[in-house]
This record gives sequence, C-alpha cells and structure tokens, in this order.
Amino acid sequence: MEHENQGSMASKYDCLLFDLDDTLYPYSSGLSVHITKNIQEYMIQKLGIDESIVADMCFVLYKHYGTTLAGLRTIGYDFDYDDFHGFVHGRLPYELLKPDSVLRNLLHSLPMRKVVFTNGDEAHLSRALERLGLVDCFDRIICFETLNPTKGNNASHYSHENVSEIFDIMKYCADPDGSGLTLPKTPVVCKPFEDAYEEAFKLAKIDPKRTLFFDDSVRNVVVASSLGLHCVLVGKSERPEGVEYALESIHNMKEAIPELREGDEKSESIIHPQEIAIDTSVVA
Repeated sequence: MEHENQGSMASKYDCLLFDLDDTLYPYSSGLSVHITKNIQEYMIQKLGIDESIVADMCFVLYKHYGTTLAGLRTIGYDFDYDDFHGFVHGRLPYELLKPDSVLRNLLHSLPMRKVVFTNGDEAHLSRALERLGLVDCFDRIICFETLNPTKGNNASHYSHENVSEIFDIMKYCADPDGSGLTLPKTPVVCKPFEDAYEEAFKLAKIDPKRTLFFDDSVRNVVVASSLGLHCVLVGKSERPEGVEYALESIHNMKEAIPELREGDEKSESIIHPQEIAIDTSVVA
C-alpha cells in the first residue's frame, strides 16, 4: 500500500492498530444493535436456548469470555463457526455504514503501518471496510480466522440431546463460590485475553511499545495497556487509568495525539476543516 504524504516523519509510533466494530465506525450507526439481535436469535433458533435467559446469558458470556461465540463454545455448545458468523453477520444491514472520506484521508495521511485487529470474521470485516471506503487503508488484517485457524469443519453439528453436557454458567454466576462449579477455560483466541494480543504481535510483527491501539472496549484497552501498547479508547470521553487517550470520535485522532501531527504541515491539503464534523470532547 502506498501512503500519501509519507515524508520522513519521526514518531514514537511505527504502527497503528485498530479494532473494527464501534471504532472504525461509530456505535451510532446502529449496526451493533443488529449484531446483538442476530446473536440472540442464533442462540434461540439454532441452539435451543430459552428466550427468557438469552439476553442475560449473552452479557455473562461476553463478560467472562470476551465474545458470545467464545462463551457458547466454552460452556459446551457445539456449532460451526462459519454458520454462526453467517447467521450473525451475513444478515446485517451494511447499508447503515456510509463511506467515510474524512477517516480515509486521515489514514492515508499517516505514514505508520496500519493493522486491523478484530474478533469478528473476515467476511464481516471485508464488508464493513468496503462500505466505509477503507479497504486500501490497511497493511494487514487480524480477525477471527487468523487467530483461530481451522481445517475442514470446525465443529460437529450441535444436538439438543447434548443439553446435559452444557456448563450451567447462569448457576455459576448466581453463586460463584457456592455453586460447586469451576469456570471452564475457553479454547477460542480473542480479545481481551493476553494470548490474542501476543498472537497478533507475532503475526503482524508488532512492537507494542511502538504501537498505538484504538478500541472502543474499556477492558480491551486496559489489557492492551498492561502489555505495553499505547492505547486510545474510542467513543468515550473519560480515560481509564493507564490508558493514554480517550476520543469521542476517531476523526479527532490528530487533534488529540501530538505524535500524529509531527511533520504533517502539508495535511491541510488533504483534510479540509470544513469537511470534518468533529466531536470536541477529547481526554488525553
């Protein structure tokens, strides 16, 4: 990928690492609401989980395992990853995402290597980047398939007859100490767990101390920060302890982060102030 206005900018960062959902596009797009709805419908329709507990179960699985998919697999539900992703992301109204020329120009004006690091699947990532007009802005992508490579079928077909084998996570959460249950460890590699970051560092040859990481999840950036990444919390105005920046909009990255402005005197020829709708609340 050729970088516009590359120059010889000296910076403390040589890589920019980005989450996808609610980071490269805002939560206000509404796409995440549809993702949650589709996940819950999958749990009901495909896995036979009682509708009355699905919303709470989603929250619990996400809390303990990083993603609902990882949680479902961990507690014993046997399903095909591609089937899950196809149901959850394959039916999304991607038309909610609009081309973002402002972000595109920002990314192309920065000479650092740029990598997308998402828990989502490759098809979802590709569709989202295409809708946003950002396909050619990144040097590398790290997604679900990158972190969880499989050969052939990635799961046998789930049977409702296997319900007795399912770990009762709701019982565990109601009384962790008195339930007599031990929380199982997930076989799925995903944020916010350290092994996902370490694998991303290895695959993309990332030096965390020279990398700026953008994500909308507080726990993702807190864990990332503990591993040496410089972190930006996106979509929030309050900065967690140990996290260097918080931006309500990713469009604010140059305004908030001095190192991204170094040697960028020519950027005005690429990005015009009147084109940018900037959220001015920035915490650094």
